[in-house]
Amino acid sequence: MAMSCKDGKGIMDNGKYVRYTPEQVEALERLYHECPKPSSIRRQQLIRECPILSNIEPKQIKVWFQNRRCREKQRKEASRLQAVNRKLTAMNKLLMEENDRLQKQVSQLVYENGYFRQHTQNTTLATKDTSCESVVTSGQHHLTPQHPPRDASPAGLLSIAEETLTEFLSKATGTAVEWVQMPGMKPGPDSIGIVAISHGCTGVAARACGLVGLEPTRVAEILKDRPSWFRDCRAVDVLNVLPTANGGTIELLYMQLYAPTTLAPARDFWLLRYTSVMEDGSLVVCERSLKNTQNGPSMPPVQHFVRAEMLPSGYLIRPCEGGGSIIHIVDHMDLEPWSVPEVLRPLYESSTVLAQKTTMAALRQLRQIAQEVSQSNVTGWGRRPAALRALSQRLSRGFNEALNGFTDEGWSMMGNDGIDDVTILVNSSPEKLTGLNLSFANGFPAVSNAVLCAKASMLLQNVPPAILLRFLREHRSEWADNNIDAYSAAAVKVGPCSLPGSRVGSFGSQVILPLAHTIEHEEFLEVIKLEGVGHCPEDAMMPRDMFLLQLCSGMDENAVGTCAELIFAPIDASFADDAPLLPSGFRIIPLDSGKVSI
Repeated sequence: MAMSCKDGKGIMDNGKYVRYTPEQVEALERLYHECPKPSSIRRQQLIRECPILSNIEPKQIKVWFQNRRCREKQRKEASRLQAVNRKLTAMNKLLMEENDRLQKQVSQLVYENGYFRQHTQNTTLATKDTSCESVVTSGQHHLTPQHPPRDASPAGLLSIAEETLTEFLSKATGTAVEWVQMPGMKPGPDSIGIVAISHGCTGVAARACGLVGLEPTRVAEILKDRPSWFRDCRAVDVLNVLPTANGGTIELLYMQLYAPTTLAPARDFWLLRYTSVMEDGSLVVCERSLKNTQNGPSMPPVQHFVRAEMLPSGYLIRPCEGGGSIIHIVDHMDLEPWSVPEVLRPLYESSTVLAQKTTMAALRQLRQIAQEVSQSNVTGWGRRPAALRALSQRLSRGFNEALNGFTDEGWSMMGNDGIDDVTILVNSSPEKLTGLNLSFANGFPAVSNAVLCAKASMLLQNVPPAILLRFLREHRSEWADNNIDAYSAAAVKVGPCSLPGSRVGSFGSQVILPLAHTIEHEEFLEVIKLEGVGHCPEDAMMPRDMFLLQLCSGMDENAVGTCAELIFAPIDASFADDAPLLPSGFRIIPLDSGKVSI
């Protein structure tokens, strides 16, 4: 059936389709945006309210809306397929480049294998020489060359920067390091990217390449802000900035990393960072440690930190056709494993751990922000994703602060019981006490104007981190002390509260309220509702609910080299973004030989 249009009115015709006037189409489009799927009653009402549609049958109105919904669905699907096609095209380009690099690496290994085989044969055929001259020559071959100090003047720093750029690119796209695929990684269009770890090089190294839906300048901005995505990073201070003639920038940085456990000291780095744009439009940010320099700025050793070394590392960010970026990440460090107990050295000698904690964390942050930009909506409890990420960061940072207990943050040691190696710290600095309610009485310690921290580490045999984390999360009543929880909760209450020294309440049931999770669900934020817990004496007759903000990560039993964390802090019912947080919790670190450190 068809409709021909005369005098602005739709007229039925003996065809197989309907024609509408531009005015009718405009009216229908306006109605569609108000209500894409009107009911039969609503369609009849539309005809009455809009005289220009009066000569169109309700059945035809229904067909028009059906077709319009179909076109909208097709448009969205076409847009989605175009985006997938662009992503697959870029991924194919990335895989072709990776294939070329692997072919070069294979050729180099074949050449080296032939050389060493020939060398071995020659050695076997040669007569053994045990003379003093031979022994001395052999010993000299293994001496480490002593390089003269590098010039740290502006011209010298530029030379170091250009050398760093060359070495970084040889690792990112060349064969300077022998890379092997990261265990457990599954390639594909929905994977985080191509992740590899080093084999047989100095220190530990990891490499990743992938696609992100952000422009190169935005990618560089995010990656340079290392404390925002690298949970172990305590601070990055930019001490000097030097522009270069080619439009680049040289920065001198001092970076501190938290120690992951109470059994090891923290690390720090004295770095040069070089940012430049290459001839093909790629943006490069590369870094390396400054050591053995003269005629320029330096960073003396800092108490409580072990100076680690960053070998040439960085980010190669290339614009992608149709938007977004192709990114190569290289992390290469010497974390000085000699400075930690032998049982913990695998943690500092594992490229897999470096890949999980640093390299993949950078890619995940970029993907997370790209998704938030494309789907800018309000999520859990009326909060935007960026606000929830900030809460996760605050929980993790507060836990790391207490774990490390740096004196420059106001922490001082009270004692150690000498049995289970439980260390007690106290912090009475004004910054730490801001926003807390400390007007307690009735039997609590006299140190009521301070924050107390008890911390300990232990080794467990044959306990997978994910399983232990699941037990801690799902069976809180088995290990938690409700008095301590109530005490901590009272510290973040808005009004004053006096707690009795005796039992203040008992746990009712525990309810887990999901709040947010990352794209790959490797980390999630949730609110724990503990029902029927008394905060104050007035709660004795009618116990109230208590809420904890909780951060969980490392639940995947198949992930390799991943530590598991359960970090929580009491929150007030107002749940304000700037509310004080006193995080507590557990970090479970997998070690060799089936051991975990907790």
